[in-house]
Amino acid sequence: MRGQASILAGSDPLYVVDGFPIVGDISSINPDEIENISVLKDAASTSLYGSRAANGVVLITTKSGKTERGSLSLSYYGGVQIVPERGRPDLMNGTEFAQFRKESFEDLGQPVPEPFQNPEQYGEGFDWYDAMFVAAPIQSLNLNWNSRTERSSVAIVAGVFNQDGVMVNSNFKRYSLRANSTFKLNDNLNLGISVAPNYSIDNLPSSDGAFYATNVNSGIPGGLVTNAMQTWPILPFENPDGTLPLTAWIPGVSAFPTPNWYRAAKEITNETKSTRILGNLFLEYRPIEGLTLKTSINGDFGNSSFFNYSPSTSSTTFTALPPVIATSIRRENKYLSWLNENTATYNKSFGNHNFELLGGISYQKYEGDNSQLYLSNFPDDRIRTIQSALNIDRTASFNNINHWSLSSYFSRLNYDYDGKYLVTLALRRDGSSRFGSNNRWGNFPSVSAGWVFSDESFLENADFLSFGKIRASYGVIGNNNIGNYTQYALVDNSINAVFGNTVASGAAVTTLGNANLGWERTKQFDIGLDLRFFNNRVEFIYDYYKKNTTDLLFNVAIPQESGFSNFNDNVGEIEFWGHEFAIVSRNVANDNFTWNTNFNIAFNRNKVVALAEGVDRIFSPGGNYTSITRAGEPLGQFWGLIHDGVYDNQAEFDSSPRAVESEVGTIKFADVNGDGVITFGNENDDRTVIGNPFPDYIFGITNDFKYKNWDASVVISGSVGNDIAVTTDQGLTNLDGVFNVLRDVQDRWRSPENPGSGRYGKTTSATFMERDWFSSRFIEDGSHLTVKNITVGYNFPVKEDGLLQRARVYASVQQAFVFTKYRGSNPEISTTTQGQQAGALSLGYDWGSYPVPRTFTVGFNLSL
Repeated sequence: MRGQASILAGSDPLYVVDGFPIVGDISSINPDEIENISVLKDAASTSLYGSRAANGVVLITTKSGKTERGSLSLSYYGGVQIVPERGRPDLMNGTEFAQFRKESFEDLGQPVPEPFQNPEQYGEGFDWYDAMFVAAPIQSLNLNWNSRTERSSVAIVAGVFNQDGVMVNSNFKRYSLRANSTFKLNDNLNLGISVAPNYSIDNLPSSDGAFYATNVNSGIPGGLVTNAMQTWPILPFENPDGTLPLTAWIPGVSAFPTPNWYRAAKEITNETKSTRILGNLFLEYRPIEGLTLKTSINGDFGNSSFFNYSPSTSSTTFTALPPVIATSIRRENKYLSWLNENTATYNKSFGNHNFELLGGISYQKYEGDNSQLYLSNFPDDRIRTIQSALNIDRTASFNNINHWSLSSYFSRLNYDYDGKYLVTLALRRDGSSRFGSNNRWGNFPSVSAGWVFSDESFLENADFLSFGKIRASYGVIGNNNIGNYTQYALVDNSINAVFGNTVASGAAVTTLGNANLGWERTKQFDIGLDLRFFNNRVEFIYDYYKKNTTDLLFNVAIPQESGFSNFNDNVGEIEFWGHEFAIVSRNVANDNFTWNTNFNIAFNRNKVVALAEGVDRIFSPGGNYTSITRAGEPLGQFWGLIHDGVYDNQAEFDSSPRAVESEVGTIKFADVNGDGVITFGNENDDRTVIGNPFPDYIFGITNDFKYKNWDASVVISGSVGNDIAVTTDQGLTNLDGVFNVLRDVQDRWRSPENPGSGRYGKTTSATFMERDWFSSRFIEDGSHLTVKNITVGYNFPVKEDGLLQRARVYASVQQAFVFTKYRGSNPEISTTTQGQQAGALSLGYDWGSYPVPRTFTVGFNLSL
């Protein structure tokens, strides 16, 4: 969506379903309910959404009644999902790992522990990564009714979706229903009613993140994928009799206690049950010709219940071995968002002049209530009720109530002369409760113009040109995703004070408020060209855009004598620009065979123009300091040392810059600052930019074929030039033997005569630089081409006046092929250490995550 339009405020687009800006995303909506999806990116098309449109707008139109005779259709598909071989970690097997540990002790001159004295006894050992993933079924069934008469239209969609995850003990079920109807009450009055309830059950282990991950939202330890990869392959995840060991460690030999991660994944419950209801009611009245008055009430209600239970037989931390204290988290979250919108639209034409004037007001309000109980000490794992817990942790239990509201006025004027010269003016004024009392209202204007030059007389003989249009737009849009109470001062009621010999409880302001806190504003300019050639067989679309986001939300440092260290303010500026191209072609079109191609490519760039006063750089969140954002440079570049091989011998070591703990056989880094000493972690160390998570360009290609009754489609997407920080390798190339490691660690430095590949140092060093110092060794080229979908179908011949109107069967494969140099499973990955989706300042990290499966399905579509 043309770049991350913010640093700290949200970067998700606004989703609008049938005219209603909903809360959150659209993951709960059944795809079979959707008629059309449009993506709005330019200022002219997004300006009517004002303060929420900085990251683009996704318009979703659901199905409506269209068939006069009435139509009943049934669709089904079922299949299996697997984790492809490509992208699986190439880890040491049992024999290789035992040999690696044996050599490590020998290199140190220490006795080899008994478990490593005979490596061949383990053979292949135990593949923990493979154990965590299974072939998983997937099914979808949908029933549609569609009808239209002179006075009404009805569309009903009912669906059931059932998907087991490829990770053990993961699954998702959704039951959905949507009923859209409109009624013509009289010649001038229409009534529309829509209701869409759905219910889902989602159970997903905490799979993503680093080995020490703890989900910041739930407090649940995670990183199961990474931990499984790092577990010693000489230890079993399952006993020969099918029972599961409690642990995966050897006392006195392993560095620390290690739980059985496979058992944890199978036994721990992470279940969310969610109900969501979307509703819409509107009246549309035409009092005179050309004038339409419309009022609508929209509602979005959600209620979810989360249940986590970690039994005493499973642990997800290195600090305690089973049996442990059983814990449980229960969370309830409910919300209601409603919108009332009232519009008046007037259309008028005289001669070749055509006008459309829109004016409206709207009010939207959101109220949420979420609570959590953290329970522990369950005497019996089979009894998991609240009252059976012996302890409630009040520090981890809470109840939050939050709300926001948005008042808006908007207008738009569309004018065209003979369909050839087009002008649009729009203005929206928003008032949001999220901003400071001095800055709650914002104005968001836009202007656009277009010229259909192909209709000019001087091109009337240009038969090759079917259509030609130049368009341009400029507008101001906003971002209000800053949290509901960021503008307020925060009070801590746990502050104590001493009066004489008495300690008295009290409260104090700990975070400074800002009554002037306002919108992040994005000014955007677009210019585009639309061309169609050869009787519309070839279409070419070009767009250039440039947008500047100012008044960025930022945590600004202030003098300590104020009593505070920082406060939230609007400062800084980011610039985005790019070129977008699309070509749509009907390559072949005859009675028996058609072939259509849709190709698009986008070149997007960004640059930080300014940060807060006195701030020249921002490091990635979370304390990792491996991404840097500086004025004059792109957002979130990878920041680390340059890996320069290994100190192969004494002569090279003596003549090279080195760190204090460096030795012959340890990793060598480039001396970027030229001081002769390798340093890491201070202001003037040897770190530098070592990669960029943003691609040079992204692209997509869709080819559709039809031959007689057969049809086929191939969907391809990809990116070129983006880097990925494979931070899982910091554990998987750890040479101290704490974890299992990648197979190519065998090609490490062993002696001056056998220096290895130059990628890994020796095992005998006391330094942890090889693992802990983030460097270019962990950066990989994330360029990729992914064949997203291949579908082949057959349409059975049907009689035009018969009961059966359509019968089609098909087979499909998702994520069919991935071509990339990146070794991981998902070249589009971008996660945090805790496994969450990364923000603008820390994109492109692979901390270990749920793999993208390859899915094979067969299905059918029937219509009566």
